[in-house]
Amino acid sequence: MPAPSPHRRPSNRTAVLLAVVAAVAAALGTLVLVRADAGLTVRHLTVDGVPLTEVRAELPTPDVRRPGVVVAHGFAGSARLMRPIADSVARRGAVTLLVDFAGHGANPARLDSATSDTTLAADLDVAVGYLRSRPDVDPEHIALVGHSMGAGAVTRYAAGHTEIAQTVAISLPDAGELPPGRPTRLLLIVGGLEFPGFRRAADDAVQRGAAVGRRPAVVVPGVEHISVLFAPRTHEEIVNWLPSLDGTAAPRPLVRLAGAALLLVAFGVGVVPLAALLLPRRPTGGPPADPVPATAGGLPGLVEAVPALLGLAAVAAGVGAVAAAVLPTARIPLAVGGYVSVFLLVTGLLVLVGHRWLPGGRQATPTSGSGQAVAARPRAVVAALALTGYAVLSVALPIHIGLTSALPVGSRWWLLPLVVASCLLFLLGVEVVAAGRAGRHLLVVAVTVLVLTGSALVGLAPGFVLLVVPLFVVLLGWHAAWAAVLRRYAVPRWLLATLGAVLVGWPIATTLPLS
Repeated sequence: MPAPSPHRRPSNRTAVLLAVVAAVAAALGTLVLVRADAGLTVRHLTVDGVPLTEVRAELPTPDVRRPGVVVAHGFAGSARLMRPIADSVARRGAVTLLVDFAGHGANPARLDSATSDTTLAADLDVAVGYLRSRPDVDPEHIALVGHSMGAGAVTRYAAGHTEIAQTVAISLPDAGELPPGRPTRLLLIVGGLEFPGFRRAADDAVQRGAAVGRRPAVVVPGVEHISVLFAPRTHEEIVNWLPSLDGTAAPRPLVRLAGAALLLVAFGVGVVPLAALLLPRRPTGGPPADPVPATAGGLPGLVEAVPALLGLAAVAAGVGAVAAAVLPTARIPLAVGGYVSVFLLVTGLLVLVGHRWLPGGRQATPTSGSGQAVAARPRAVVAALALTGYAVLSVALPIHIGLTSALPVGSRWWLLPLVVASCLLFLLGVEVVAAGRAGRHLLVVAVTVLVLTGSALVGLAPGFVLLVVPLFVVLLGWHAAWAAVLRRYAVPRWLLATLGAVLVGWPIATTLPLS
C-alpha cells in the first residue's frame, strides 16, 4: 500500500467549515472596527501640504473651548498608528490632531535626513497653527504627544515654544538637545522591554529637568518600542497628564488592534477554501507541481541537505548584506527599504544560482511537468490573478484599517513593484531550494533573518532594521503558512513566490519613509 501523500488536500467539508470561520471572523472584525469610532467625529484634511486627521468627541456642553493636542508618530509610523492614542485623548474632551510627517503615511513629500529636524518642526508648526485657528480650541491649552522620532520632534518644538502647555514623549530616542528645565511640563514614557538607549534618554531628560521637578518618567512593563503605544498603562498616563474636560471616559487602546487581528484571521483561514475553489486538484499520492528530487524527500533527505542548505543560505545572505551596504542603495528613495530590497535581491539571486550544487539540485530544476502545464491553462491564470489580489487585500486592508498606513502615495507607486520584485526573486530562490518541503523553506528563511539581524548589529544595515525584524519574521512566517497550504494543490513555484512577495513587499514599500 503506498504511503499517504504529504500534500493531501483538505476535504470539501473542511474547506466549507473554514470558509464559514473566515466569514464570521471578517464580520466580527468589521463590527469591532466600526464600534471603535462610536461617539467620535473624524475629519481628514491637508493644510500647506501636510495631511492632518482631526478627531473629537461630542461634549455635553458644546460651547466650551477645548484643549488641543497634536499627536506625532515615529520613524516609519503614520497618523493611523497613533490613532488609538488620539481616540483616548479625544474621548476626554480634547480636539486631537494627528499629523503625517513628510515621507510617511499619506504625505508624498520626502524626508531629507540632512534637514529632517527642520522639516518635522515645520510640519508640527502647521498642525499647531491649525489647532489655534479652530474657534472651539483654547489656544492657551495646546499640548503635544510624540513617539520615538516624533517624541524628539515634539520635545524640541516645546522647548522652543514655551506657550505649549504640556508635552508627552514616548520612547524618546535622545535628550541631548534639550536645554535644562525645558520643556517645563514633560511626561516621559518608555517601554520596559525597549533597547537600553531609550531608557537612558528618558533618564537623561529627567536629570536635565530635575531642578524644575516637573518631569516624571514612567516605565511601562512588558512592552517594547511598538507595543508601548497600545499598552493600557501608556494611555492612562497620557490622559491623566493632559488637560481634559471629561475625566470619565476609559481608554480602549486595543480595540482597533483586535478588529485588525480578526480580519487577519479571516484572510489567513480563507486562503484554504479559496485554494480549494480555484486550484486544480493534485492526484492522490502524485508529485508536487514542480518535481522534487529523491534526495529531498522525507526526513532523511532533509537531514542530508541541512549542512549544504545552511552553507548556501549563510553565504548568499552574507554576500547580500555586504553588497547592500556597498551598493548605492540610498539612491532608492525609501529609507531602510533600499538596503532591505537589495539584500533580498542579491540573496535570492545567489540562492537560485547556488542551488545546483545542493544534493540533487540539478534534478530539482524543472524542465517540464505539471507545474508548467498548470501555468499554461486559463484556469491557472485566473487563479493566479485572484490569489494575488487576495494577497494584496489580506495584507493591505487589515494593516491600513487597524494599524498603520498601507496605501501607496507619491513615489511609492513605482517603489512598490521594485520592492515586490526583490522579494519575488528571494522567495523564488527559497522555493527552489525548499523543493516543496516546509522544513527546508523555514531553514533558509531563518538563516536569512539571522544574517540580516547580524548585519544591523555590526553596522552593515541601518540600525532601524532591528526594530522591524519582528514584523519581517511575522510576514515571512505568514507566507510559509500559505505556501504549506497551497503546495497541496497543483501550483507552480512562481505563484507561491509571487504571493509571498506581495505579503512581504507591500508593507515594506508602503510603511518605510520616503527619503
